[in-house]
Amino acid sequence: MNTKNLAFAIMMGALGTALFAISYYSAPIAPSIAFDLSLIGVLIAGFYGGPALGFITGLFAGILPGIMFGPLGTGGVLGLLGLPFGKALTGMTAGVIAKGAKFGTKPRSPLLAIPATFLAYVPESIFTWVYFVYLLQLQFETGTAIFLTILTKALIEIAIMSIVIAALMGNKSFSSYIRAHFMKTNPQQT
Repeated sequence: MNTKNLAFAIMMGALGTALFAISYYSAPIAPSIAFDLSLIGVLIAGFYGGPALGFITGLFAGILPGIMFGPLGTGGVLGLLGLPFGKALTGMTAGVIAKGAKFGTKPRSPLLAIPATFLAYVPESIFTWVYFVYLLQLQFETGTAIFLTILTKALIEIAIMSIVIAALMGNKSFSSYIRAHFMKTNPQQT
């Protein structure tokens, strides 16, 4: 990973962290549940930079949510580890989808971003269920009930974020800027 890509991952991770902090303090839903748009930075990194960049950005963007819902919330150390890993899964999956769909090379890429954003969240949603039922060792019914509450909230967030991502991908100035200033321009570079 070159310096530009690392800077991009840190920048998108910081964007995700800022979006989480704003939404956590301005839109709490219930104790240990808050509106969270932190995946916007992770999705941008995954869709524009690929799976590795999306994964690393997810780890960065998940640190503050991991702290808030982990040691400072109800998840303990597992929350500190689990939340960044879940966000990293979404970033990595977004990168895999973007490479497979060749985002940015086809005229309909912005429209494909909406279903792609939902698909990118699938591994994190499965991991979230495993986290509550098996890692936190909550009773199956309790863990599943918490998961379904979080999944409902997450699907609303993903719907909003998919529209934002589609708008960003459809904006030629934004896409050109990201590719020109942060992404590899020569496949021979490392």
